[in-house]
Amino acid sequence: MEYDARAEEVAAGWSCLVGVQTLVSDDLEIIHRVLQGETDQFAELIARYQQHVVRIVNRHVPADRVAEVAHDVFVRAYGGLAGFSGQGPFEHWLSRIAVRTCHHFWRTVRREELPVSALTDEHQQWMEHVLAAESEDQFREQARRREAAELLQWGLNHLSADNRLVLSLVYLEGYSAREAANLLEWSIAKVKVRAHRARQTLRKLFLEQERQHDDTTQ
Repeated sequence: MEYDARAEEVAAGWSCLVGVQTLVSDDLEIIHRVLQGETDQFAELIARYQQHVVRIVNRHVPADRVAEVAHDVFVRAYGGLAGFSGQGPFEHWLSRIAVRTCHHFWRTVRREELPVSALTDEHQQWMEHVLAAESEDQFREQARRREAAELLQWGLNHLSADNRLVLSLVYLEGYSAREAANLLEWSIAKVKVRAHRARQTLRKLFLEQERQHDDTTQ
């Protein structure tokens, strides 16, 4: 998707605009002023929602790419600002853009090898819980936890961008099917089907990895 060149021009100056406070208190008023040509007013929206966007992005992309992806979220929001209907909160509209931007990120880089340190705490805790149930003592439990992080990284990188994102939203972050559907702009039925398939695909990948490991140790 291409965005108005002005979006990049404005974004280039955000480093000095973020944090600037204005007397405007209403999001719709700010948006109206931006669309009327007062582009610097977009800095107020960044100041209001920067932490919100970073929290979303931080749950879905490697830590060293959060700033880059969060920046892309605001570039996309600026470029699509005329399409904001005002029927719901701006924060919700921006959340959907943030999730879709993370989806785009994984469509372009999901085949890259990522370090274990790139995994989020939510991912690690989830996999720890799955494997810890089979632990027999503290040493094995810790070993399995380290293995879980590596295995989950490997598994997520073998999922499609769609499956990765819906699995993260529904199983790792605990969103309901309705909430995930709203963020992804999918139907609830599609979310349920995709989430089920993603979980089954990940399970098959893990089982195959475990089988190969057993074969090599026998």
